[in-house]
Amino acid sequence: MEKLQKHTINEDEPVITIKGLYKSFDDLEVLKGIDFILHKGENVAVLGKSGTGKSVLIKIIVGLLKPDKGEVFALGKQVDKLNRKELDALRLRIGFSFQSSALYDGMNVYQNLAFPLNMNAKNLSKKEVKYEVEQVLDAVGLLEKINQMPSELSGGQRKRVGIARTLILKPEIMLYDEPTAGLDPITSTEIIELINNVQHQFQTSSIIITHDLTCAKNTSDRTAMLLEGQFVKVGTFDEVFDTDDRHLKDFFNYNFIQ
Repeated sequence: MEKLQKHTINEDEPVITIKGLYKSFDDLEVLKGIDFILHKGENVAVLGKSGTGKSVLIKIIVGLLKPDKGEVFALGKQVDKLNRKELDALRLRIGFSFQSSALYDGMNVYQNLAFPLNMNAKNLSKKEVKYEVEQVLDAVGLLEKINQMPSELSGGQRKRVGIARTLILKPEIMLYDEPTAGLDPITSTEIIELINNVQHQFQTSSIIITHDLTCAKNTSDRTAMLLEGQFVKVGTFDEVFDTDDRHLKDFFNYNFIQ
């Protein structure tokens, strides 16, 4: 499995910039001075053990949590300075793919995908909504599941529908939270390929939060290793793990990679 390479990364156009980010919960320091840039058109995998602050980082990026100190800019906006209306507008430009897929169990696939359009693009006709739903379902390879309920889908199919629902608003940035968690190796490979296809087809910039080395290696243009609240190394996957650092070697050796 090789990552597609025919896409353009614009290093002169950052879409996310983080400077000196700190976040604690009571006496627990989670993020301890994070500096980070995501360039336009780039996929960055953020690796780290459970509880190291990976999910906290992306929640701060979309304004679900406020930083204790530091600056977070997304698409040119300082996130923690936005009012509710401005934050809602920014979130429409950032797709958040939840680990749980977050589908509505009482809605079929079509209704799950039409819902964000009906809420946020009220000028669209029913025919236009149907077209958009079919287009994005086709992009994730599940057009034939359009009338099924979430309970009738496999775990991998629910992940795909969740990603499709995120894509339907045509976000500029995608945030993936543990996209391969709980999936078998074959289904994980399918999700990895989908992440790469999304980058190319929809021209997104993405942060992929994961502890799955196979996912990081095969989706990322750069990999950022988060340990004890800081990025200890950022580079290509091979650059990050070409090291004598015991912590990095232990993380690599603990996680099986094909």
